[in-house]
Amino acid sequence: MIISFVRTVLLYIVILLAVRLMGKRQISELQTSELVVTLLISDIAAIPMQDTGQPLASGFIPIAVLVMCEIAISVFMLKSGKFRRLVCGKPIVLIDNGKIQQQEMNRLRLSIEDLFEELREKDVFSINDVAWAIMETNGKLSIIKKPEKDSPTNQLLGLSPPDTGMEVVIISDGEYSDSSLRLCGKNRQWAQEILKRRGIFPKQIFIMTANSNGDYTIIPRENMGLPTMKGGNT
Repeated sequence: MIISFVRTVLLYIVILLAVRLMGKRQISELQTSELVVTLLISDIAAIPMQDTGQPLASGFIPIAVLVMCEIAISVFMLKSGKFRRLVCGKPIVLIDNGKIQQQEMNRLRLSIEDLFEELREKDVFSINDVAWAIMETNGKLSIIKKPEKDSPTNQLLGLSPPDTGMEVVIISDGEYSDSSLRLCGKNRQWAQEILKRRGIFPKQIFIMTANSNGDYTIIPRENMGLPTMKGGNT
């Protein structure tokens, strides 16, 4: 029992490292080669995990080889557009200037119901609103609306709203995030001064967000009985 537990933990760590080396992607964003490698790794890891008679090397070595192959393929795809198209394919236009490309849909075996479902997920509820629809190589659908159906921008409306910058979480569950503080151009001293004025300690905070303008929101833990606090320009 202990041997099985240790082997499982070791294989789990190896798989985590392998996935980390291959990059950060969600399952829905995996390219063809990445999906194949992910599936193979899961199958290979299951063999020594279930069969304690198998040496761990029988799992480690194939996983390492697959990861190296995936990294090599990724490098080749960066260097050669032809090789990338060979492995991943190319984007396919499903709606061209408002006209549905039926042949392309048949080639992808994509039904009208599937297309409309994809459109609804993009907040498009009428086919007449779409100028272009492109199926990307990772299986996601990109939409460009017709100009008269698209939402107007501030530029078109002649508006110049203030730039509030990017809002990030600088304290989560009582812990500071120095990387998030750097993203919004702040530091711990700035946050600590705000908390001191508010009379609250980091451990009492569930979430604290801030942006580059100095606007912040503090959400205390529920059991503290404190209200949400907002402020800015400090």
